[in-house]
Amino acid sequence: MTDPIAAAAQANLKRIRTRHFQNAKENGIKITGLTSYDQLTASIFDAAGVDFLLVGDSAGNNVLGYDTTLPVSVDDLIPLARAVAGAVSRAFVVADMPFGSYETGPDEALHTAFRFMKETNAHAVKLEGGVRSAEQIRRIVSAGIPVMAHIGFTPQSEHGLGGHMIQGRGSGAEQLLADAHAVEDAGAFAVVLEMVPSLIAGRVTEELRIPTIGVGAGPHVDGQLLVWTDWAGLTTGRIPTFVKRYANLSGVLTDAAKAYIEDVTTERYPAPEHEYKD
Repeated sequence: MTDPIAAAAQANLKRIRTRHFQNAKENGIKITGLTSYDQLTASIFDAAGVDFLLVGDSAGNNVLGYDTTLPVSVDDLIPLARAVAGAVSRAFVVADMPFGSYETGPDEALHTAFRFMKETNAHAVKLEGGVRSAEQIRRIVSAGIPVMAHIGFTPQSEHGLGGHMIQGRGSGAEQLLADAHAVEDAGAFAVVLEMVPSLIAGRVTEELRIPTIGVGAGPHVDGQLLVWTDWAGLTTGRIPTFVKRYANLSGVLTDAAKAYIEDVTTERYPAPEHEYKD
């Protein structure tokens, strides 16, 4: 007789594929995602059972010290995506295509996608835009590369959108729906909905065959994605309303640093147990 615990453990080791996203939607199973930019967090989130990890251009704010995501380049993200992809055994790794790496047309988009797939071992790419990016998505998918789309508030277009503005309200709902159907028709396997009212997000979710992943889109979507530094309380300053903090790493690290300084300056560290003996 098969040990059910052993069988469950073995099942948990299976690599997440695009078909698992579709199966989750069809069976009402919520999809979980976090950003990750390094080997250590990737291995932790993978072991915990997070379904997918996004190597986001949010690394610009959280790793590279930029004020926005706009300066982030493909060369910035490739080593981060390589580290994340190399650290996981189960999670699906999505590499973000940064601003200026796909907008001029399908050829540029495909070239960028090729680089990510060949140089990082990521499993898919993500790009922003609905109707305006449909041809780029179609070209990448036709080459056999899975694409996660991203509509609603698109950070790479924040200046054109007038800042961090909620999308899909009022007359904007029809554009959001048009964008959602455009990326589905182009072949995206899932679509991120960022900063949109929960009711319109629910309508998009009902109309689409592919899964919807919410970032500030309420509960009526097929899955959720958060920036891990916000989620874990490492980010300081203003945090988006939709973020729930699951830890306070900023406080933990601050306390640890202060304790270390105190121990060193008072000569409590290193103690005898930290020394090498002759």
